[in-house]
Amino acid sequence: MKPVEIYTSPLCGFCHAAKRLLKQKGVEFTEIDVLRDPDRKPEMIQRAGGRRTVPQIFIGKTHVGGCDDLFDLDRTGKLDPMLAA
Repeated sequence: MKPVEIYTSPLCGFCHAAKRLLKQKGVEFTEIDVLRDPDRKPEMIQRAGGRRTVPQIFIGKTHVGGCDDLFDLDRTGKLDPMLAA
């Protein structure tokens, strides 16, 4: 399984939803809390092509996007193959 990284904030409902979906799928992920570690936010913005909102999710080197993007991938059957590839 490819490594998954998710930039989050504890106050973000979308972050909690994205993490819940990943956990339901049995996916281990590295969480980067940009509220607790604000020095990581510029890194997130750069990696996410200028997107400033959380969550920002990466599977391997691929930027998936945010929570809605993750759920869209799951709904269309593209998430599982992406995780396994």
